[in-house]
Amino acid sequence: MSRQPQLVIANATVVNSHGRQEAHVVVQDGRIARLVDTAQPVPAADHTIDATGKLLIPGGVDGHCHVAQVTGRFRTLDDYRTTSTAALWGGTTTIIDFGIPRDAQETPLAAALHKKELATQSRCDVALHGSVVSWDETVPWQLEQLAAEGIRSVKMYTTNRGSTMADGDTILKVMREMVRLDGLTYIHAEHDPIIADCTGQHAQDGRIGIEHLHRTRPELAEEISVKETLAMAEYTAAPVYFVHQSTPGAVDLVSQARDRGLEAYSETCPHYVTLDDSVYGSRFPEWFACCPPMRNAETVAALKERLVSGAIHTMSSDHSCYDLSQKRERTDDVRAMPHGLPGVETRMPVTFTAMTSAGATVEQFVEAFAAAPARINAVPGKGRIAEGFDADLVLFDPAEERTVDGSALHMGTDFSPFDGKALRGWPAVVVSNGRVVLDADGFHDPGAVGRFINRNGFREHRSGAPEASQITAAL
Repeated sequence: MSRQPQLVIANATVVNSHGRQEAHVVVQDGRIARLVDTAQPVPAADHTIDATGKLLIPGGVDGHCHVAQVTGRFRTLDDYRTTSTAALWGGTTTIIDFGIPRDAQETPLAAALHKKELATQSRCDVALHGSVVSWDETVPWQLEQLAAEGIRSVKMYTTNRGSTMADGDTILKVMREMVRLDGLTYIHAEHDPIIADCTGQHAQDGRIGIEHLHRTRPELAEEISVKETLAMAEYTAAPVYFVHQSTPGAVDLVSQARDRGLEAYSETCPHYVTLDDSVYGSRFPEWFACCPPMRNAETVAALKERLVSGAIHTMSSDHSCYDLSQKRERTDDVRAMPHGLPGVETRMPVTFTAMTSAGATVEQFVEAFAAAPARINAVPGKGRIAEGFDADLVLFDPAEERTVDGSALHMGTDFSPFDGKALRGWPAVVVSNGRVVLDADGFHDPGAVGRFINRNGFREHRSGAPEASQITAAL
């Protein structure tokens, strides 16, 4: 006789990116065993959750997180325990972090393996992107080793000279290698010469404090860098993914490239579709120090239109956990202060509110929040509620509204850029790999049970690789 399922979520309105259905969701051994029509009796289980009147969606996949990140003299204040806990509080059940070399002595492979070791403390599942700063004859071999480790994407920066910036030769050569290895190239696109000149001119004029951040990194710098990078991607036939796009012009360039047959993707972040550059004239402008900066209200509105239309493919947090003491060390000079915002926990409600208030369906929200990040990043077993997929599930009431209290969040910092905002789309129940980690009784710490996900090759995944999880042993 077969064992009784461990969990059933009964009477749920199940919403995937492709549609919805009324179903009892049966969970067995960390997977979705089956979906039973609600016209049928509720299956017996060890634990049953009644989802009547609520929506059940796939657990979020955040394709852009920075955990325990060292950049120059600054280190984010989090670790994997903290960030994965905050992710689960926010309905995200899989995070993808970056192995970025801390300095010229750390290799791409060493940086990624170091992060993989730190991830053994994660409460949710983890995948990784690699990163290359400079080219040498060992890079092809290192990229092969990364692919063997299940790390199938590499991030490069077109700005930040002297630290993380990769030059054009490096980007082009890495793109070629990623095509050979069936991988995906991630790009932070801002034109470094324009930014260096613009910030230099502002410094000469004494306008280099945080209140001037949005003027030091113009929209043109982002769009020119996207255009140049797309040309290299077209030349090498490399799939390319642009992180944190903040202008409709940058998104349109990607859309035009896709029309020409390129495999190119746009990501944005919750702050770029909800906050505008007036925040730099607020009482606490340091709360909003990030690159690219917030744009003007007209640009924000146009970017949100691109998100609702589907021209933007994914919504990621770009989570970076600095606190206000770090932010305030050098508010007098944006070149010297740490940039990046905490957001892994608030990604779901900010995105849900922004998208649905602009006319998007819940299905469109699920696409940007979970399905597309899993599909584009070739993360098996994630982003969909279907038989055989991981039991990563989020139950919520779409009408419930809460106000963000930055001090009550769980990200290990002392502020949120969304503090005081009334938002909808907060998780009521979160299930991660079949475990109920959040419900009306609060958070139930599962311990260091997060698994490292070996990602598929980019084209392999698109061509019909098995969707079920291919995951290593517990970290």
